[in-house]
Amino acid sequence: MKSIEIQHLKKHFGEVKAVDDISFSVERGEFFAFLGENGAGKSTTISALCGKYQPTEGNVLIEGQPVGAATKRSLGVVFQDSVLDKSLSVRENLACRAALYGLAGEKFERRLKELSALLSLDEILKRPFGKLSGGQKRRADIARALLHSPRILILDEPTTGLDPKSRMQVWETVHMLRKMQHITVFLTTHYMEEAADADHVVIIDGGKIKADDTPLNLKNRYAFDAITLYHVREEALQNLSVPYERVGGGFRIRLKSTAEAARLISEHSDLFSDFEVTKGGMDEVFLAVTGRKGGSV
Repeated sequence: MKSIEIQHLKKHFGEVKAVDDISFSVERGEFFAFLGENGAGKSTTISALCGKYQPTEGNVLIEGQPVGAATKRSLGVVFQDSVLDKSLSVRENLACRAALYGLAGEKFERRLKELSALLSLDEILKRPFGKLSGGQKRRADIARALLHSPRILILDEPTTGLDPKSRMQVWETVHMLRKMQHITVFLTTHYMEEAADADHVVIIDGGKIKADDTPLNLKNRYAFDAITLYHVREEALQNLSVPYERVGGGFRIRLKSTAEAARLISEHSDLFSDFEVTKGGMDEVFLAVTGRKGGSV
């Protein structure tokens, strides 16, 4: 059974077609990345998943069931803007949220102990949420989303505004959750590199799906590999009869594939004493698919 199925989903607000006939599915246990600029239709789709919006047309299924009261317990959502109370401690926040799911007394204490061990919450449980660092707040947000043991975790731009260290900590937590809890992760993000580790990527633009594949297939289709040579004279490069550009302390050759890099290295081993091969990234994919600037959408 698939975790999520979107079938010909349309959502119109008057004349605005926020989502215009999109279809995709998310496999159970998958790390799924949903990419697009602000206004592309990501938030509208998530709102349909959570039951906030009724589709104009189409179907949204969670674990084979139409969105409704029963499916909401399958979902845990980490919103871009936290919904926790800044003045309350982390423990108080989690206790209030747990009560909404009927978790109180011993049941809450047992679940809190599990989450504390999983997310390293002990050091922050007694601290006011508003006094935490960005990474600590995100750990608390994830704990709140996991209180009722959902099988699907939706992360709506979870690292926006975080420093690199906090972003890394958030992703260490998410990957650990996938490994230990076997949950499905549905991600929207502004950062293209965060989608590179996904099992599957869908790019939406103007309410329509523009690409739907694995990161590797998308990079092979839309991006270019490159090989950068160091400690080599430019005159020697000219004999390769390939286009190149000067970058930093070396020269970069743009390639169609890593196979082409292997050929160049084999045929001109004397030039390739110090080099690096880099595979095309999701930045290039996003730019090629949407025609917009990649990196931060």
